[in-house]
Amino acid sequence: MGLLGLVATGICAMMGAAINVIPLMVQRSVPGIGPYVLPAYLLAVVPALLAAFAYAMLASAMPRAGGSYIYASRVLHPYLGFVASFSQWFGLSIAMGVVAYLVIPFVRDVAAAVGYEELAGTLMSGPVRVGVALAFIWIFTGVNLLGLKIYERTLVPLMLLMFLCGSVVIFAGFSFEHADFAAAALARDGAEVSSTAPSAFDLTTFLAASVLLFSSFIGFDSIAQAGGEAKNPSRNLPLAIAITILVVGGFYFLFTAAIYHAVPWQYVAERAAAEDLTAPGLLGYLLSPKWTVIIVAGAAIALINDLPAMLLGVSRLMFAWAEDGIFPGFVTAVSERYHAPWVAIVLSSGMASLSILGCHFAGDFFLGVDLLVTSMLVNFLLMCLSIALLPRRNPTIAARASLFKSPRLRSALGLAGAALLAVYLVVHITKDLSAELDAWYLHSTWLWAIVMALATLLFVSKWARLRRDPEALQRFKDLPPM
Repeated sequence: MGLLGLVATGICAMMGAAINVIPLMVQRSVPGIGPYVLPAYLLAVVPALLAAFAYAMLASAMPRAGGSYIYASRVLHPYLGFVASFSQWFGLSIAMGVVAYLVIPFVRDVAAAVGYEELAGTLMSGPVRVGVALAFIWIFTGVNLLGLKIYERTLVPLMLLMFLCGSVVIFAGFSFEHADFAAAALARDGAEVSSTAPSAFDLTTFLAASVLLFSSFIGFDSIAQAGGEAKNPSRNLPLAIAITILVVGGFYFLFTAAIYHAVPWQYVAERAAAEDLTAPGLLGYLLSPKWTVIIVAGAAIALINDLPAMLLGVSRLMFAWAEDGIFPGFVTAVSERYHAPWVAIVLSSGMASLSILGCHFAGDFFLGVDLLVTSMLVNFLLMCLSIALLPRRNPTIAARASLFKSPRLRSALGLAGAALLAVYLVVHITKDLSAELDAWYLHSTWLWAIVMALATLLFVSKWARLRRDPEALQRFKDLPPM
């Protein structure tokens, strides 16, 4: 892939539920955040930028398929590399299922906007919603199986459409005021918009919301996973990561600011407690059916774009594990015609399919989001530690890095990122474990811990054999072949 394909991979993996759902549904997941969503977003940018720097620097030194696994296994320890990347693989596979499950409310909103109320209701019925979500997963599995050319030809046009439709949302949001929305809600639903004053600022609530909004910046790591298939990877991988995080961060902030400029946060908080909200669904109160359909279609495209991009990233992680002998060798199977790691792609799609079922039976997609946040906080924390320790642990590979030549600067940024991400991880786990839920398995922390325990058992069983093989141990000191 060239630079455009890599940027499209990062952008499409980041933008989706993050932009159209999370800034609104954070009002339900973190009650009391009220009018402080935008400041929480700004705080979330800081650890995201530090993690992006870590990935960019490591990608310039180790441009190989499997990104985060290769980075941590060659710098920290093969076990930490596997745990970091397995955490990432699990979180992103779960996220794919969440995304596919969330596409359906957008399709529902399109049907409702054009007057097909019965169809809108049918789409939200259990079997139909699950079936359509599974269809989306496996359609884009097919796209990935057909190789990089088809992948790029599918992703780049969809990315451009997503930005075009998203720009309509930004323009519309800044064109209306809260009073306009209140009048429209009264005319349409006969409901008055509350003018409740926000509760006093609470730092714990603010940090919890910032941690959740941090999930909006997850996805640029998919660029690093494609390191073995990039043109001029030492240059293009860091550049693509930098472009992606800056473009998406700016677009996120404008998009969210536009929504809250038009829709009072009190209304969002009240409605989010009872139902799933989408940005286009709310702006539909203010726009004509034609424009509503356009922005809802844009939101659906944004969600759908997540699927092929995330699938590319997680499948390359599995491929890298198998290449190093930690996973069964058959996972490295590549189709002769399309040069795609088809076994890894199919297995990752299977995990995403299980996530869809989990979302449905849990009754709340935020379980999947919380799993993703836990997984990626651990992953990013280990990436930041990797850049801090790389010169000491593997000076040969460190000398290949082309980004920020000063070892002291790299170490300072890496340690700062690790410290901030550790704080975010503690806040996130504390919030999850203190939540009052109906069953223990609805706490994302316990589910994540169980999955990591299983991953540890798998690694230990493989490592016992690998450590007796000098050639296998040598493999972890250098990079795999391109």
